[in-house]
Amino acid sequence: TESFLTDASRGAQWSFTSIRPVYIYGPLNYNPVEEWFFQRIAAGRPVPVPGSGMQLTQLGHVKDLSDAFVKCLGNPKAANQIYNISGEQFVTFDGLAKACAMAMGRDEPELVHFNAKDYDFGKKKAFPMRDQHFFASIDKAMADLNWRPKFSLLSGLRDSYDKDFGRGTMRKQPDFETDDMILAKVKGMARV
Repeated sequence: TESFLTDASRGAQWSFTSIRPVYIYGPLNYNPVEEWFFQRIAAGRPVPVPGSGMQLTQLGHVKDLSDAFVKCLGNPKAANQIYNISGEQFVTFDGLAKACAMAMGRDEPELVHFNAKDYDFGKKKAFPMRDQHFFASIDKAMADLNWRPKFSLLSGLRDSYDKDFGRGTMRKQPDFETDDMILAKVKGMARV
């Protein structure tokens, strides 16, 4: 799509701006990846993490994303540009699980590492993120848009917990079926 827009906008009377968020988190976002962690921690369950848990990723608060969108409107620097939008911090999968517990005011969770290739989860997802490094530079957006994320990872997770999950609001009901498959194999235990 971006290639098409770039080619089509050359010499045209219109422009585009493409926004590439990494993982979005925060209250009322469409894909609450943090909720997956909150559910397990709140239930006192181990948190299954693929591989070593050292995969680096990056989350961007939904409010910071909306602020970046607003900064693009009517901004000539944003014409025909592509921007990565996210938070400034990188975090490992293990670090994200621990940060979610901190945001909830809970003790550090038990992390259980697993190899996804050892399981047949069918169409279910055993983890809410891609099992790989996934992050991007937001320097261009900060420079062109005079924008900077307002939320640190921890303050954003607290905001999400306080305004969403901590109040009982959930977009997805807890489903621990894949967790139980992992725990049965890795730890020789099943949880209900």
